[in-house]
Amino acid sequence: MPSSPTLRRAVVADAPGLARVHVRAWQAAYRGVMSDDYLDGLDVGQRTAWWRDRLSAPGAGPTVAVVDGAVVGFAHAGSAREAATGDDGELYAINLDPSVWRQGIGTALLRAAEADLRTGGHRVAALWVATANPRARAFYERHGWRADGVSRTVAVGGLGGGDTVEVAETRYGTDLLGGSVGPSR
Repeated sequence: MPSSPTLRRAVVADAPGLARVHVRAWQAAYRGVMSDDYLDGLDVGQRTAWWRDRLSAPGAGPTVAVVDGAVVGFAHAGSAREAATGDDGELYAINLDPSVWRQGIGTALLRAAEADLRTGGHRVAALWVATANPRARAFYERHGWRADGVSRTVAVGGLGGGDTVEVAETRYGTDLLGGSVGPSR
């Protein structure tokens, strides 16, 4: 078992580690959800360039989990992209290297993202999860997030002009102040 993670805001130098985690997490978590050809074609170099771009822009980047000097996971949250009110936040992504799954690092990242959202003035938050990913759905449910009855199909991918794939997603919500968010949200 690795040493305890350090959580901190990502910096540009973290781009290669973020890219490696991003690719490894997707290749493990989305087998059977996305095509093998798509997942096998994910490129760490393209993802590194994408992360460098994002981290070079002004604004808060993701929170990274670092163990023994290596990025092993990240969570990124902020204002909801499809906000109903100004109080709405969104967990955009949480990814962990498969080598550290089920060691509490995902929970630490989720809690840090929720704290960031509260600090940012968000009362409620949403996230989108692949409908066919029961492991991730169970993780969010264990931590108080609930499916709210909204679903969609989105095209994901396309980094560096690459392929995209269609993925069915289910929206989850939580009340960041301790209440409940149900299907009427």
